[in-house]
Amino acid sequence: MPELPEVETTLRGIRPHVLGRRVEEVAVRAPRLRLPVPELAPRLVGRALEGLRRRGKYLLFAAGEGHLLLHLGMSGSLRILPAAAPPGPHDHLDWTLEGGLCLRFTDPRRFGLVQWLQGDPLAHPLLAGLGPEPLGEAFTADYLYRASRGRRVAVKAFLMDGRVVAGVGNIYANEALHRAGIRPLLPAGRLSRARCGRLVAALREVLAEAVAQGGTTLRDFVGGDGRPGYFAQALRVYGRAGAPCAGCGAPLREVRLAGRSTVYCPRCQR
Repeated sequence: MPELPEVETTLRGIRPHVLGRRVEEVAVRAPRLRLPVPELAPRLVGRALEGLRRRGKYLLFAAGEGHLLLHLGMSGSLRILPAAAPPGPHDHLDWTLEGGLCLRFTDPRRFGLVQWLQGDPLAHPLLAGLGPEPLGEAFTADYLYRASRGRRVAVKAFLMDGRVVAGVGNIYANEALHRAGIRPLLPAGRLSRARCGRLVAALREVLAEAVAQGGTTLRDFVGGDGRPGYFAQALRVYGRAGAPCAGCGAPLREVRLAGRSTVYCPRCQR
């Protein structure tokens, strides 16, 4: 958390307020998050934010001769606030923009990431190895089938591997596998082409629904407007171990897979 829908929700929420606006001031209150925060003021002050896009779970802000790379970590959020809004204890970075607005990065666990990139940002090691976007044209049943051949890893872990597909985290892997009727522990190499088709369609469906509802708020996440995401109300399996399956009524089971909670229906998912 946050996963792709939360990052996409953040992008859509802040984009109208930041694009084309000049940065007037940068305040860094935490010199180190997951990595040390670079010197940003000389690179950004006086520059306009010319572009904003998402790659996987990362946000890229284009400004002048470089890009600001930002990852929300486990608990981060970006919000648009009045420039005069006083910071709280977990408000680590502010970008004051012309027009009296502030883009504020909040991260209680300090596992977020802010870096400055020169050159082609997609060639950076954090981004270069990412697989196709799950909502993009390159993520197809044929692609997933080819990528899964010979793989013994559990299909849920396979789906969460950013080198296979970018940005799919624990929540949406659980939900997509349930909708596709695929057991999370199934070795990825045993997926048929038809099941790959069902999984691609289910993942696209669940991600699109989550984006439309502003993502999923379980604890800390809020969108750019400060509002929580409402997809938590539509979760069918994640966090519902022991509850009846929405499809067949059987009790949902929970196992640990690669250290993550994995909930599935023993009857519907094969």
